[in-house]
Amino acid sequence: MADKQQSSTDDETAAKAATTKQDSGKTEQGQDATEKSQAAPKSQEVIDLEKKASDFEDKYLRAEAEVQNMQTRFQKEQATLIKYDGQQLAKDVLPVIDNLERALAVEATDDTGAQLKKGVQMTYDHLEDALKRNNVTEIEAMGQKFDPTRHQAVQSVPAEAGQDAETVVKVLQKGYLLKDRVLRPAMVVVAQ
Repeated sequence: MADKQQSSTDDETAAKAATTKQDSGKTEQGQDATEKSQAAPKSQEVIDLEKKASDFEDKYLRAEAEVQNMQTRFQKEQATLIKYDGQQLAKDVLPVIDNLERALAVEATDDTGAQLKKGVQMTYDHLEDALKRNNVTEIEAMGQKFDPTRHQAVQSVPAEAGQDAETVVKVLQKGYLLKDRVLRPAMVVVAQ
């Protein structure tokens, strides 16, 4: 009887194993189907995430380029500010130079006037020297070819013998440069 029980137990175990095998086969097939159905959305999710990552990378690279452009622009602006530092002061001093030149053009008839003129001359010389040290230079105009970027034609006169057309024949007011920038163009008379 023990043999019959054992054989029936073996049969039951075999049946259970076969059922379990079928169930696991079904479960594996179900899992495969589930994974396949999930694989499609996951690949779409991956594509969406990759697109987002690409967009963020593009935005980052654009922002980085913009920051570099801003830094370059700020450096150029700062260099320009440093290069032309004192431009407004130089412009404000130019009328003082003009007035000192007018004062020096007047003839002194007595000793007091001569001493006063000597003081004005010394002031003029010091001011002119200070301007030169700060790269403010006079624009050469007399006898030069007319240059509209450096000269302002106030009047034109017919060319006389020996004069070339479009040549400066008289300077009414001196012009000045700060390094390579025109502070004030020279007011001139041009031969036509």
